[in-house]
Amino acid sequence: MMRLLAIAVAAVALLSGCKEEQTYAEQKKAEYRAISSFLSNGTTVLDRELGDTILHVAPINPISESKFYEQDSTTDVSRNEYVLFTGTGIYMQIVRKGVGSKLQHGETARLLCRYKEYNIMGDSLQTRNDNAYYISMLDEMNVSNTYGTLTGTFIQGMMKLNYKSVNVPEGWLVPLRFINIGRQFEADEEIAKVRLIVPHSTGQSDAVNRVYPCFYEITYQRSR
Repeated sequence: MMRLLAIAVAAVALLSGCKEEQTYAEQKKAEYRAISSFLSNGTTVLDRELGDTILHVAPINPISESKFYEQDSTTDVSRNEYVLFTGTGIYMQIVRKGVGSKLQHGETARLLCRYKEYNIMGDSLQTRNDNAYYISMLDEMNVSNTYGTLTGTFIQGMMKLNYKSVNVPEGWLVPLRFINIGRQFEADEEIAKVRLIVPHSTGQSDAVNRVYPCFYEITYQRSR
């Protein structure tokens, strides 16, 4: 009797595991469809009270990594180009490479970021710190480059507050291979700015757990 019970429990566990795996596969397919639709259609998000546009993304022109490197690691913003990193599924547009210099091998730097986060499977901004209301909530993080491997830890800010994690998502670190990090001292200088499509697998903790992709617009600058 006990043996039959054990077999039954094992069978239920096996079926449950298969069901969970299938559900995750379906979630990933839904994510893929959402990203494909976003690439084709873009989005516009309005302030529901004021009617102002707070985010506009035009249909996106994806380019390959090889073309990206041929263009000196740049994306043509006038054509709304985003490079697709096939290994991660991340799409990136470099709006500005910024002043300063790249994070060097063996270097650790403290960075300040302002951003918008849009859940691609939703219809509104999910979190942000780029407006006057959150002027004191800069996202501050320590980032290290160890022989080309980038790691980061949030010190404070909206990402840490909202997602209860100090780990900087991989999607936020990828641009640091290509942009400069510095500070604006002259009127004609500008800090780095990128736009990203980040799949759940390289996103923040809630995206990982619930399987959804996010669009980000982020600026990076070196802290004092």
